[in-house]
Order: sequence, then C-alpha cells, then structure tokens
Amino acid sequence: MIAPPATAAAMTDLSGRLAIITGGSRGQGEAEARLLARAGAAVLIADVLDSEGTALADALAADGHEARFAHLDVASPEDWAAVIDEARGWKGRLDVLVNNAGIINRKSTSDTTLDGWNRLIGINLTGTFLGIQSAAPLMRAGGGGSIVNIASNSAFSGHYDPAYTASKWGVRGLTRSAAMEYVTWGIRVNSVCPGLIVTGLNANASHLQPMIGLTPMARSGTPDEVAQLVLFLASDASSFITGEDFTIDGGFTAGAAYRRVAVESGLLPTAGGGG
Repeated sequence: MIAPPATAAAMTDLSGRLAIITGGSRGQGEAEARLLARAGAAVLIADVLDSEGTALADALAADGHEARFAHLDVASPEDWAAVIDEARGWKGRLDVLVNNAGIINRKSTSDTTLDGWNRLIGINLTGTFLGIQSAAPLMRAGGGGSIVNIASNSAFSGHYDPAYTASKWGVRGLTRSAAMEYVTWGIRVNSVCPGLIVTGLNANASHLQPMIGLTPMARSGTPDEVAQLVLFLASDASSFITGEDFTIDGGFTAGAAYRRVAVESGLLPTAGGGG
C-alpha cells in the first residue's frame, strides 16, 4: 500500500526536491522551470539549446534559486545517462521529471518523409520513454516521485499533423503503462495535454486565429497556465493521482465543434448573451 502524505500538502511547496525539465530553455519549458524553482525545487534544465539554457539557469541562480543546465538530446540514451548522473551528483536524488521537450512537423501524411516521421517520433515519444526509463531508478531510491509528460489535446483527435498526433497519442498510452508499472515504487506518472498555447515560436502562425475562434474560451492559453498544472502534478497536492490525462485547452476538446453548431444555429447565446 502507498501511504498518503502525513500532512496536508502545499501545492506550491517543492522545497528540498530536484526537478528535471526537458526542453526547459524557452517557451513552455522555461515557464515550468521558473515556476518550479519559485516553488522551492532545485531545477535541472535539460535541453539542446545550450546558450539559452545556461542563461536561464544563471538568471534563476541570480534570483536566489538553485538551478543548473545540462545538455540533453532526449533521443540519446547516453545523454540521458549523463543527465541522471548530474542529478545524482548534485542532490543525490530525483523527485520530479517533466518530459516537456517536443517538436512539431506540420505536414500531412502524404507530405511526411520517413526521416521526418522518425525524427519527430524519436523526440516526442521515444524521448519521453527514455526519460521515464532513465529517471525511475533514481526516483525509486529516494522513495518515489512524480513524472509529468507533456502530451497535447491533439492526442484526442485526428490532428492535421499525423506524426505529431501519433506521438502524442503514444505519450498518453505510455503514461498509463508507466503509471501502472511504477506505482509500487511510489512514482506517479501523469500527462498534461495543452491546446493552443502561444509562445515566441508560434506567435505569428496562420492557424492561431482559426483556433482561437473555435475555442470556447475565445483565447489561447499561456505557458504560465500550463506550468501551474505541471506544478500541481509535481507536488503532493496530487498525491492520489496517477495514470491520468489533464486537458488544458479552454474547452476545445470538451466540444468546440458542437458548441459552434449550437451558437450558429441559435441554440446557445453569443458572447455577452443571457441564459
């Protein structure tokens, strides 16, 4: 039996814990690294973007937080071994892993090359698998931990990018399998499934306005909003949650197309209407 926490958990308290955030140098990963550091965690930012990751770690350290950068290609078992060794040498433990690193293809099935397919699956899905596999023994040695995999609300539908969609559906399945395997080690595994989140990488993309127009909350999400959910799942406040998917997309997956039909047919009021 996995015992409940002895005291009520503070969602914002990760004091004394070590967190690895992959793809943590910028965008959504940067927001996660900053928030977990503010919550008291020592943060190991792992990315292929060496300059940006080092600068972020230095900035967090200058603000009084514990932070380091480590180079990591998530598709490389050797890089993963080195990052876990870094965590072990730094704090002797690992409490949180956020498998955030990922890329997108934006090509149809007809236009996706085998090399493109393999590269995306290698980073988004195999990289997540390697992260879980590499982190679990060190987490177990410390009595358990929390693994948060960043999937997508595309993992509930037929997104126009089949390689990306397949990878995120795979992350959801991997999350549940790993959760069942590692639960007796005190390791919880969950996935976060964001919808449209605007960062510097997609701020001018052509799909933004159509997506916002269809999203029931009529806006995009922010990296900070995703980071808040990651913090909850990393903390003891979510101590009885494992193997679950958490969609954060302004209601898109819940029924955006049906809502559009209802609004356009007069069954639901438009923005500002009553009832």
